[in-house]
Amino acid sequence: MAACGRVQLLLLLLLLSLCLLTVQALKPLPGFGNVHLPAAAMHQQFRAALPNPGNNAAAAAASSGSRRPTGWKLAEEQACRDDVTRLCPKHSWTNNLSVLECLQDKKEVSSTSNDDDLLWNYKLNLTTDPKFESVALEVCTSTMLELKECADEERGKGYLMSCLVDHRANITERQCHQYITKMTSIIFSDYRLICGFMDKCREDINTLQCGSIAVGEKDLHSQGEVIACLERALVREAEQKDKAHQIKDECKKAIMRVAELSADDFHLDRYLYFSCRDDRERFCEHVRVSFSNSFLSSMHTCRNALTTRQKLIAQDYKVSYSLAKACKADLRKYHCNPDTSMPRAREARLSFLLLCLESAVHRGRTVTGDCQGEMLDYRRMLMEDFSLSPEIVLVTRGDKGTVDNLCQTALQTLIQSADPGADYRIDRALNEACESVIQTACKHIRSGDPMILSCLMEHLYTEKMVQDCEHSLLELQYFISRDWKLDPILYRKCQNDASRLCYTPGWNESSELMPPGAVFSCLYRHAYRTEEQGRRLTRDCKVEVQRILHQRALDVKLDPELQKRCMTDLGKWCSEKTDTGQELECLQDHLEELVSNCRDVVGNLTELESEDIQIEALLIRACEAVIQSHCHDVADNQIDMGNLLECLVQNKHQREMNDKCAVGVTHFQLVQMKDFRFSYKFKMACKEDVLKLCPNIKKKADVVICLSTTVRNDTLQDVKDQRVSLKCRKQLRVEELEMSEDIRLEPELHDACKKDINKFCSSVAYGNAQIIECLKENKKQLSQVCHQKIFKLQETEMMDPELDYQLMRVCKQMIKRFCTESDAKNMLQCLKLNKNSELMDPKCKQMITKRQITQNTDYRLNPVLRKACKADIPKFCQSILGKASDANELEGQVISCLKLKYADQRLSGDCEDQIRVILQESALDYRLDPQLQVHCRNEITRLCAEEAAAQEQTGQVEECLKNNLLKIKQDECKTEVLNMLKESKADIFVDPVLHTACALDLKHHCAAINPGRGRQMSCLMEALQDKQVRLQPECKRRLQDRVDMWSYAAKVAPAEGFSDLAVQVMTSPSKNYILFMIALAVSLLFLVGLLCGRITKRVTRELKDR
Repeated sequence: MAACGRVQLLLLLLLLSLCLLTVQALKPLPGFGNVHLPAAAMHQQFRAALPNPGNNAAAAAASSGSRRPTGWKLAEEQACRDDVTRLCPKHSWTNNLSVLECLQDKKEVSSTSNDDDLLWNYKLNLTTDPKFESVALEVCTSTMLELKECADEERGKGYLMSCLVDHRANITERQCHQYITKMTSIIFSDYRLICGFMDKCREDINTLQCGSIAVGEKDLHSQGEVIACLERALVREAEQKDKAHQIKDECKKAIMRVAELSADDFHLDRYLYFSCRDDRERFCEHVRVSFSNSFLSSMHTCRNALTTRQKLIAQDYKVSYSLAKACKADLRKYHCNPDTSMPRAREARLSFLLLCLESAVHRGRTVTGDCQGEMLDYRRMLMEDFSLSPEIVLVTRGDKGTVDNLCQTALQTLIQSADPGADYRIDRALNEACESVIQTACKHIRSGDPMILSCLMEHLYTEKMVQDCEHSLLELQYFISRDWKLDPILYRKCQNDASRLCYTPGWNESSELMPPGAVFSCLYRHAYRTEEQGRRLTRDCKVEVQRILHQRALDVKLDPELQKRCMTDLGKWCSEKTDTGQELECLQDHLEELVSNCRDVVGNLTELESEDIQIEALLIRACEAVIQSHCHDVADNQIDMGNLLECLVQNKHQREMNDKCAVGVTHFQLVQMKDFRFSYKFKMACKEDVLKLCPNIKKKADVVICLSTTVRNDTLQDVKDQRVSLKCRKQLRVEELEMSEDIRLEPELHDACKKDINKFCSSVAYGNAQIIECLKENKKQLSQVCHQKIFKLQETEMMDPELDYQLMRVCKQMIKRFCTESDAKNMLQCLKLNKNSELMDPKCKQMITKRQITQNTDYRLNPVLRKACKADIPKFCQSILGKASDANELEGQVISCLKLKYADQRLSGDCEDQIRVILQESALDYRLDPQLQVHCRNEITRLCAEEAAAQEQTGQVEECLKNNLLKIKQDECKTEVLNMLKESKADIFVDPVLHTACALDLKHHCAAINPGRGRQMSCLMEALQDKQVRLQPECKRRLQDRVDMWSYAAKVAPAEGFSDLAVQVMTSPSKNYILFMIALAVSLLFLVGLLCGRITKRVTRELKDR
């Protein structure tokens, strides 16, 4: 009885059928010919099988049997003769089993009910008479010795046949195997012939209205539909749970056992056989029949029957004969066998078998090729039809368009079972959509290799990618990104690291404490640890982690944590940002407005990108050209440490840089300003200094200002031990230089000048400090707030010219040529000294002139002058300082004040040297004299337009004004010109035209006289008056012109006080004569005083004597 319960179909009947086939006289069973039982025995047996004595068919059969001593023929029975002749080939008429098989395999309805009854009783007789067990014992002698459990079965009840059918796959004896196989189709033709099946499933058959049970109520073919009906009900129960009829457990076991025992030949599943017979002949004519290769039909009925069979396989893998056979040894080897006492336990599910064997493959274990082939077929089957996974069907019956957690979990389980990450071909939709891309972009990779998916991801959003492939690829990657184990390469390289660092469970096991998403988070946290921090990933694992991070950066949906925490913010801020890579950029742009959970995730990702910018796959792809040309050394390093991003920033304006790359790099720079942690190198160099000196400051711009202010104050105060560490000071310099390139990288300045930018610089592009330069050129028209910020910026740049991005960019080559040994803070001074060199680049010269003009507008913008004249400025120009403000320049007033004191020779030595330089520079270019430009703008336009328009300024405008002194109408301009004349008397270098004309005479006649304080000018004037000295004609003419101008100046602008008078005398060409006359006058006055004193004393004495 145990055997009957175990083999629910009780293919016992097969055994009995064999009995009939193998007559005692035919022990070798030559091809299963006629059954040669004794006539009397046959007649007696068949009569017992007839339903009643009065049945005509039965009587005919009985009489026919008695008349034929050589053996009874089913084809000769009157009830079956017409059907046999019409449906069965003639050569089969002499073989009862062949006739029986032919009739039951024909779907046409027989012509008479007597024929159906005769066949039914004949098959029932075969399966119930215990006498036929002796045939099985005789044919299966060797098999019985091998199968001890079958030899021990009780005789006479059909249990022996049931046991043999149960072990059919293990029967090696040819005749025995043929016997059992032949009888199988007879038994499976009617569920009523299966031992115990009707008793176990009677109630469910009636409840589900799956068909009739009484003999003769329906034709024999309809009985196969009963089992099919029960199988569909079993599938519905799995898909609908409580909403469907609950089949009894013993009937469930019987249904699954029937499906399992009929798995090796689809003839045995009568409903499937008749549904797909035409399709099989049409599509699979030359293919050996089995369920594994018969899932190709397109007809609706056949397709439904096949789908039902597939769903049963999904519930119990043993329903697939080919899979169970191919993987039998591997299942036993890797302990994947189900519990035999629980046929429908979790371990029997197809998904568990696949997970168990895939786990072995992922661990590097060997699984046979046949088994892997079967696994591939069934993994593909699961991926092609979601309805084969009852969990998915169960949770997708709700509202359309929504995917809840249960549905996502079910889909994730399906993906894990099918494991398309190991072989993309399992996903037929992906395989078909991406075939062209694989053939072009990934043709170097072996078909089916897991690296195909990585190759496709590398070409996502490129010209080689097609839209259908892109969609299918992202759909699959969505699930793979949520379970690190679905990426076979990552799992293989990182399973030891995950176990060591993250304490992960096995491949196909789960843990609430360590869900799949948390494992990858743990891995990438350890991927970027330093040697000092320890507990680092192995090199191979780190490479794979970086590969996954690069892929995830392509789309926010591939980052599970980011999408989960930022779903609300994505809808709020980024609903219109749907292009490639825009969603993450949008979240970074709105970092301050994000909810805390989303802000933390985006912040952590941005911080990670700053360390390894290659994670930004789209940016790296856009910057490929500039990387290859300028950054290939750092790009090839295994450890980035922020070097590649720094290189891209430094080469942002190279000709290889395209717009996409420049925009991407600038965007990342702007994001970095939101938090100093987003600049990896700056964070690592200065984190201790920030905690100590700038606590509670988060924004990078504020941190840079805080640290740079500290450095500047320590430098000005000559502090021995600077508070900011050396490594931080070096990196701080890099950050300051980067910030100077784009006004947007200085948020305070950008916010203050936003309106002015729109007004004056709307057509100017960002970058290259062009906006800042535009604001400088329009400084006088700027709003007060912006003007003040620009002035402060210029003050900083003049103190540290290296921060002047435009100057350093334009004069880069000239700095290398002239100033390689100069300190960064003296760079502008060095360039000014070499400004008039023949080797000086014109563009650089023009930029230097611009900076000189800026410096001369306010002494505060000239740190060298400010330091040299720090005592002179408050002493002589206090009235001007009292009117000064931080928001406005002094327009050169202080410098003009110092120039006058220079002419009076009242400045200190250091200050005098600096003013001399300024006088010499402004004498060559009138634009360097702000006061002259302010007061003489109209006069220059009227009198010296041609000279002002000259590209090269060599003092011609100043000379023009001097020559037209009498024509100048504006008093302020005339005063400025007279001041120039006065200044030129103090030093001939201040008068470039005169100096050029008299250069040879100075060398010949005044070489021994030191310049300054009018000494060389006096030497030339004495030479002019000395008739024995012959001066150069041009020098003589120019000197005479200057004497006339000075004379006119003395008349027009008399001395304002004794000091001015003294200066005029000392600088006069007739200084000696004037001094002699003054001395003579004083002497005469003294003599007169003496004489007057004696007379006065004598008169006083005479008055007293009176």
